Amino acid sequence: MATNHNLTATGRKDEGKGASRRLRRSGHVPAIVYGGHKDPMSIQIEHNHLWIASQNEWFYSAIVDLDVDGKVEKVLLRDMQRHPFKQQILHLDFLRVSENEALRAKVPLHFVNQETSPAGKSAGVVVTHELNEVEVSCLPKDLPEFLEIDLSGLVVGDIVHLSQIKLPKGVTIPALAHGKEHDLAIVIARHARVEVEEDEAAAESAEVPAAKVAKVAKPEAGDDAKKK
Repeated sequence: MATNHNLTATGRKDEGKGASRRLRRSGHVPAIVYGGHKDPMSIQIEHNHLWIASQNEWFYSAIVDLDVDGKVEKVLLRDMQRHPFKQQILHLDFLRVSENEALRAKVPLHFVNQETSPAGKSAGVVVTHELNEVEVSCLPKDLPEFLEIDLSGLVVGDIVHLSQIKLPKGVTIPALAHGKEHDLAIVIARHARVEVEEDEAAAESAEVPAAKVAKVAKPEAGDDAKKK
């Protein structure tokens, strides 16, 4: 990686829900560090600094130098719990990484040059991004913070697949090893009217059964008279 990212934490011995609530009230976030052939370690991180870091894209995909009481370990964020409506981080899980062991991580996709592409400059064309991130496998030193997708040559009717991503050296996409059906579309360029027609067709197919039920349920004129 070209950029180093750092977080500072302190170890903690108090565990349990009560201890976690006390930590949060004091402006800290409980977290755990696990993996790397070591015992799990409970830590706490100052919330405001953590919140600022969480506003950056790298926080979710980059390897971080985590300083715990002066000892630095390389970790990767694996899980983050947020408060349902407050701007508050409740808990974090970090995975230790070993420089000699391959890891899997999801990295964001950056789409560039879409506006200047033939599809991007054409009126009535819709360009959809089917995926915004992808899981890769590599050694920690090779983990990219993002993958760039150059759409400068995109034309109407084009579909860009996972297999067309230009990967850095040492980086693979595990899904592609499972067959062509896993080579998902990541970008689709099509005429807007085609998208509208598909939506209308789907709506019509959903309405037909209801119309048929209504027709069957409605009694015909004269039925009551015949019964009498």
